[in-house]
Amino acid sequence: MAVDDNNLQVLNALDLAKTQLYHFTAIIIAGMGFFTDAYDLFSISLVTKLLGRLYYTKPDLLKPGTLPPVVSASVTGVALVGTLAGQLFFGWLGDKMGRKKVYGMTLVLMVVCSVASGLSLGNTPKGVMTTLCFFRFWLGFGIGGDYPLSATIMSEYANKKTRGAFIAAVFAMQGFGILFSGIVALITSAGFDHAYKAPTFAENAALSTVPQADYIWRIILMFGSLPAALTYYWRMKMPETARYTALVAKDAKRAAQDMGRVLQVEIESEEAKVEQISRDETNQFGLFSWEFVRRHGLHLFGTCSTWFLLDIAFYSQNLFQKDVFSAVGWIPKAPTMNAVQEVYKIARAQTLIALCSTVPGYWFTVAFIDIIGRFAIQLMGFFFMTVFMFAIAIPYHHWTLDANRIGFIVMYSFTFFFANFGPNATTFVVPAEIFPARLRSTCHGISAAAGKAGAIVGAYGFLYAAQSKDPTKTDAGYPAGIGIKNSLIVLGCINALGMLCTFCVPESKGKSLEEASQETISGEA
Repeated sequence: MAVDDNNLQVLNALDLAKTQLYHFTAIIIAGMGFFTDAYDLFSISLVTKLLGRLYYTKPDLLKPGTLPPVVSASVTGVALVGTLAGQLFFGWLGDKMGRKKVYGMTLVLMVVCSVASGLSLGNTPKGVMTTLCFFRFWLGFGIGGDYPLSATIMSEYANKKTRGAFIAAVFAMQGFGILFSGIVALITSAGFDHAYKAPTFAENAALSTVPQADYIWRIILMFGSLPAALTYYWRMKMPETARYTALVAKDAKRAAQDMGRVLQVEIESEEAKVEQISRDETNQFGLFSWEFVRRHGLHLFGTCSTWFLLDIAFYSQNLFQKDVFSAVGWIPKAPTMNAVQEVYKIARAQTLIALCSTVPGYWFTVAFIDIIGRFAIQLMGFFFMTVFMFAIAIPYHHWTLDANRIGFIVMYSFTFFFANFGPNATTFVVPAEIFPARLRSTCHGISAAAGKAGAIVGAYGFLYAAQSKDPTKTDAGYPAGIGIKNSLIVLGCINALGMLCTFCVPESKGKSLEEASQETISGEA
C-alpha cells in the first residue's frame, strides 16, 4: 500500500498500521457503550406489559391492565427524544472539546440514569411513570452522545483497509446488547416465577400479579449500567485521537507522541506541516457555509435521509415485535398467563429473534463491508427489507393462520437480518468517514439525530397506526388505526424510499479519511 507523502506521517502510520491489539481494545471500549445503549433502549419493550399489569389493572376489568396510550408512548419514546438531543449536543461538543473528554461524560450519565430509572419512586402510578420517564430522558441523552463519539473515535483510530469492519464491529455490539437484555429478562422472570407461584389472570385476576413482580422491571432496567461501568477506567485511559489532536487542536507533537505510544513506533511530529494546514483557506469553512453545502450538502442529506427512513422501519419493528408476535399467536393471550410468565414469553420471543437474525446480520456486515463496500450493502439491505415487508404485509391474513405461523416468524426474521446486514450498520459507519475532522462528530450527530427522529415517528406512529380498524378491537384508550397489515405496507414503502436516498451517499471503502472527506492535507487547494 502506497504512503501518501502529502499526508502527515502520524496519519499515514494509522492508515497503514497492521491490525493489532489496540484496534480490538478500541472496539471493546467503544462497543461496550453501544452494548449498553441497545440494552437500555430495547429492554423497555420487555417490561411495558408488566408495568401495565402492575399499575393500571382495575379490579373490574376482564383483561390485564395495559399502559394508557400517552403513558406507553412516553415510556417507550422519551429515551429516543433524549437520544436525539444528546446526539446533536455531544456531537457538536466532540468537535469543540475533543472526543476523549466528552466520552467520559456520556458514560457517567448512562450509568447514573440507568440505575436511577430502576429506582423510580412514587405513591401513584402517575408518580412512578413520571420519574421513570424523567430518568429515561437523561439516560437517552447520554446514549445519544455515544453515537457520534464512538463512531468518530473508531474511524480515527482504524487503518483504512479494515476501517469499515472496525466501525461496524462497534455498532454490532448493539446486537449483543439486545440479546443480553432478553437473557437478563428470561433469567429474572424465571427466577421470580419459580419463587412466587401465581395463578393466571383468567383463574384469579387479583392474585395473577404478585407484589414482588415490581422488582422485575427494576432489576432488568438497572442491569444495563453494569457493562458501561466496567469500561469507564479504560475509556479514560484512551489517548485523544491523532486526527483531532493534529488537525483540529493543531498539536502535532502531542499527536505524534500519543500515536507513537499506541503503535509502538517512532513518529516525526511535523509541526511545520500542521502549521501549513492550519493556514490553508480551503480547510476553514464551517458547517453553515456555502462551501460546506457545495462539498458535503448532498452527502449530509444522504446520510440523514437514509438513517431517518431506516429507523422508522427498524424501531417500529423492534419496539413492537411483541405486539406482532401476540397477533400471530406466538405469545399466548394475556389472560392465559400471570404477569411474570408474560415477561418470560415476551423475552423468549425477543431473544430468539436476536439470536437467529439480529446478531448474525450485524456480523455479516462486519465480514463484508470492506469487501463489497458500504453502498452495495445499504442498497441490498433496503431492497430485501422492502421485499420481505411486502411479502409479510400483502398476504397478512395468510400468516395469521395457525399453520403458517412459523413461516411468518421466518419472514419477519429476514427483515431484521437485512436491516442489520444492510442500512442499520452502514448508516452508522458512513457519516464517520465522509466529513472533515473538525466537523466529523457534529455531522455524525446530525445524521444520527435524523435517525432518532425517524425512530420517534416509528415508535409513536406505529403505536397508533397498528391499532385495529374496528374501534371495538383497539387497545384501551386508542382510536381506530389502519391495522397491522396496512402499517406493514407503509413500512415497505418507506424502505423502498430509503433505497432511492442511498444514491446520495458516496462510497468510502479503501480511502483514507482525508480522501473520503475531501480534506486537503498537503497545504494545496
